[in-house]
Amino acid sequence: MDGEWFKDWFDEDYAALYAHRDEEEAERAVATLLRAAPDLASGPVLDLGCGTGRHLRVLRRTNPLALGMDLSAALLDLGRGELRGSLVRGDMRALPFRDRGLRGVCMWFTPFGYFSDEANMAFVRELGRVIAPEGLLLLDYLNAAHLKAHLVPEDVIERGGLRVHSLRTQDGDRVVKRMRIERLDSGAVREVSESVRVYRPEELVALLAAAGFGVRSAFGDYGGGPHSDSAPRWIGVLERKP
Repeated sequence: MDGEWFKDWFDEDYAALYAHRDEEEAERAVATLLRAAPDLASGPVLDLGCGTGRHLRVLRRTNPLALGMDLSAALLDLGRGELRGSLVRGDMRALPFRDRGLRGVCMWFTPFGYFSDEANMAFVRELGRVIAPEGLLLLDYLNAAHLKAHLVPEDVIERGGLRVHSLRTQDGDRVVKRMRIERLDSGAVREVSESVRVYRPEELVALLAAAGFGVRSAFGDYGGGPHSDSAPRWIGVLERKP
C-alpha cells in the first residue's frame, strides 16, 4: 500500500461518501468541546485536517479567529464560501505557524495515525511546537477496543451516487480499508485505500505526554459521554504543559 494514501483519497468522492457526517453532528461535537474547553472560544485556534470545514463553521460562530487547514485542495474548495479567507492548504507534518502561536488545535474525525510511528511522534512534537503553553489539543480518535469488537470485514453500500465495496482488516497495529468505488451515473471505477495506526488510549496518552501534553478530560462520544471499551471514540482534551 502507498504510505501516503491520504494524498489521493480525500476528494469529492470522500465528501460524498461521508456526507452523513453532517453539521448537526458537528454542532453537537463542538458544543461538547466548548463545555470542556471554554478557552477555545477565543484566540487563534486551528481546525487541523478540517476537510470541508463542517466543525470550523460551527466553531467560528463563537470564535471568529478560528481557521482551518487541510492537505486536500478538493475538500477545501468544497468548504469555500463563508469560510473564504480562513482556510489554509498544507501538510500537517510541517505546520506554517510560529512557535507557541496557537491557543489550540482541534483534530476531528481521526486525522491522526496516518504515518509511521516515528512520523506520528514527530507530528505530535510539531503540535507541541505551535501550541502555546497551557494551550489545548482536541484529538477525536478511534477507540481501539471498540474497533476490534466491531470491525466489519466486508460490506457494500450505496451513498452519494457511489457504490462502495469495502474490505477491512486489522494488520498488526494498523487497520486497513480497501475500497472499490463505482460511480452509479457513469460506471467509472477507482480503487483507494486507508491505513491508520491503531493506538490504545494508554499508548496515545503516553505518546502525547512525551511531547508535553497532559489529559484534561476524555470522552467516548460527541455528546460528552464517558470513555469506556464500549464507547465508539476516544476524544481527548489535552493541555500543553508550561
